This record gives sequence, structure tokens and C-alpha cells, in this order.
Amino acid sequence: MSYRALIALHRGLERHAPGDAGFGRAILAALPPLPARPRVADLGCGSGAGALLLAEHFAAPVTAVDLSRELLDELERRARESGVAHLVRAVQADFGALGWPPASLDLLWSEGAAYHLTFAGALRAWRPLLAPGGVAVVSELSWLTDRPPEAARRFWRAAYPSMGSTAENVARATAAGFVVHLVRTLPAAAWLDGYYGPLERRMAALAGTDDPALRRVLRDTADEIALYRAHGDAYGYVFYVLRVP
Repeated sequence: MSYRALIALHRGLERHAPGDAGFGRAILAALPPLPARPRVADLGCGSGAGALLLAEHFAAPVTAVDLSRELLDELERRARESGVAHLVRAVQADFGALGWPPASLDLLWSEGAAYHLTFAGALRAWRPLLAPGGVAVVSELSWLTDRPPEAARRFWRAAYPSMGSTAENVARATAAGFVVHLVRTLPAAAWLDGYYGPLERRMAALAGTDDPALRRVLRDTADEIALYRAHGDAYGYVFYVLRVP
């Protein structure tokens, strides 16, 4: 898909992947112990749903990283409106090549973005950034069954060939040097109501576009939504809460 067209599709949306603030708060409540003012980063932050949640929860600075300046501008606007602008630092960068010092984070958060590096690749790149006892919370598209329907398997084999099952991703996390603290699957409502509903309204507003790249993104996204409605019990976003020994 065209990155530019994807940004145009998601402009103005609260989320750029399935998610839910209440679910996020439950994950935060179940984290292992962290310092009173942890060093926190949200990698692949988009327009800031996760970063704002983290700033509110910890009342501590959050470094929010994304490649899109346009999405970071939205994040900064939302942070001002939420009264946490003093806690959120927006950084335009490639989260696969940050060059930050080792052990510079206590909490690394990433929702719906690790696939850009693959799950295993993201964990390898990000593990050195965490201090001893640090925690990574990474959501990853995962198979929830050993026998997914052929339509779902065919779609995701083309879109995301390295997509694994929950058990395979747990093994990948262990191989990357993490201890798996918690595994939780995002509920279907976070897809249908929290993400796809607003996304479909945005798609309807763009339906008359004459941009070929955007038209293709709209078609592909419509196919993805139809697939989830038919086979969403076979796959989903799973949150992996991973601790550094």
C-alpha cells in the first residue's frame, strides 16, 4: 500500500489500528513494577492514542515516535487539548533505527506498529533500549487458531507473511531475551467500534477521490474489513507484555 495514501486515509482519526482506551488501562494496571517516574516511549505512535494514555497514567514524560510529521502534528494538537502537552515529546524518526543509548527506557509501548519490522525484528531492535527490569508492551496481529479459514490465511499470507500464532510469538519474545509477563487478546469491539467504524466513515468521505493510490487503499481496506467481519475469530491483535530479566 502507498504510505502517503494510508496517511491520507487515517487523517483525523483517533486510532490507526484496532485499540481501546479501557483495554489499554487494564494492561497498564497489570504491568510489573516500574520506577515512580518511568522513562516511557510510544513507538509508532500515530496521532497519539497510546501516548496520551501513557502521559495521563504515569504523569511522566512520554517520547512519542512516528515517521509521519503530519500525524505528530495531530498528536501535539491533541496533547494540548488534553492538557498533557508538557509531558509529550514528539519525535519524527524511524523506530527501527533510533540510535538511542542502551537501557534508556523503563517502558516501551507500541500498538499495531511492530509489523513494519516484523514482530521478531521489532523485539530484536528494541530489546537493547530497555533497562534491566524494563517492560515492553507490544501488540501484534496474531493467529488465534491453528486452522484459520483459507480466505483469512490467503489474505494475510499476502499482506503479512510473517504473521504468527500467539504461541509462536511467545517463543519469538523468549528468543529475543524477554520474560513473558502477560498475553491478552484485544476484544472484537475494539476492531469493529473503536477502529473500523470511524474508518468506514472516513472511507465514505473519500469515496469520490481521483487519486489512484488512495482508491486502491480504499479497496484494500474495504476487503480487510469484510474479512474481519467474516473471520475475525481466527485472528486478532494480541498484547504481549514482556519483561527484561
